[in-house]
This record gives sequence, C-alpha cells and structure tokens, in this order.
Amino acid sequence: MKETVLEQEILLLKGLARNDKKSAEEIYKQHYNLIQALVVNNNGTADDARDIFQEAMVVLFEKARSGTFELNCQIKTYLYSVAKRLWLKKLQQQSRFTEEWNDAGNLVKVDDDLEAHEQKDQDYDLMHHSIQHLGEPCKSLLEAFYFKKKSMQEIAEAFGYTNSENAKTQKYKCLMRLKKIFFSQYKK
Repeated sequence: MKETVLEQEILLLKGLARNDKKSAEEIYKQHYNLIQALVVNNNGTADDARDIFQEAMVVLFEKARSGTFELNCQIKTYLYSVAKRLWLKKLQQQSRFTEEWNDAGNLVKVDDDLEAHEQKDQDYDLMHHSIQHLGEPCKSLLEAFYFKKKSMQEIAEAFGYTNSENAKTQKYKCLMRLKKIFFSQYKK
C-alpha cells in the first residue's frame, strides 16, 4: 500500500522525535538544497547554509519531541520558514541585510517557535555560565551526578564523604548555590 505524502511526513517527524538517524538523514536529503539556495542567494555562504539548516532542524526536532506539535504544512515549508527567519535575523545582526530578498517559498508563522528556541538557548548559556562560576567541589559534584550519572554512593566515595546521605546533602547545598548564581544572572 502506497503511503500519502502526509503519512510519510508524519512518519519522518515521529522518527525524528525518537532520534532516528534515518529520519533525520531523509529530511536532510529532501530539504537541505532548498535551505542552501535560500541562504546562498541572500548574501550567505555554504557554511552559513549548513549552520542555518542545523538550527532549523533543532527547532523541528524540539517541536517533534514536544508531543504537542501538529504539522499543518509540509516539513519543507516549516523548515523554510524557520530557516528564513533565522537567516534574516543573522543578516540583521551582521548588518548584511538588504531589501533585495530572493524568496522562493511559502511561509508559515514560526515566530513563537523560534522565540521559545532562542530563550532555551539563552537559558542553557546562562546555566553553563553559572556552572562555570560555581566553584569546586560543587561543580565537579553536580557534573558527576547529572552528566556522568554517578550514584550518590559513588560520589560519596570519590569526594570523601562518610556516606551517601552526606553526599546528597552536599549536592542539595550545591544546587541551591547554583540556583542563586543562575537567578542573580537571569534577572539581569
């Protein structure tokens, strides 16, 4: 039985949400050239096109993973709209934007998606900055627990705490310290 285009696109999105490499490769294969043409025809390079496509794919991936995203257009149209907005923003930041714009695609409203994505990026950057200013042993302890997935017992042994409960208490204190650093920066 032959799948409709819509069914194929839904399957690709579901695959993307599951982190399926083949789905991501298929989306890339089908749509990269369109985004490359958009960027290259509007004051960009091939490297710019790769960056913009990657950023647009991240937005699509996050939407697909959310579980609430309903695609009301083709993936091509959605990616094109996201990429166009990202590229326009980058051109404006670099003062390379001109009124002449070579536009070949239909657009969908993606402002909210991009703003949420950009806010997440800023929050991640701020969290990274906060972690870097946390100091030792808190930085290493939180990295061991959250990034290296070490157990409290392993952390207690590695950091010289008498037991896992003491390590847990220290982790809590470190989190409160990180929270304080993060939110003092966040308010600025």
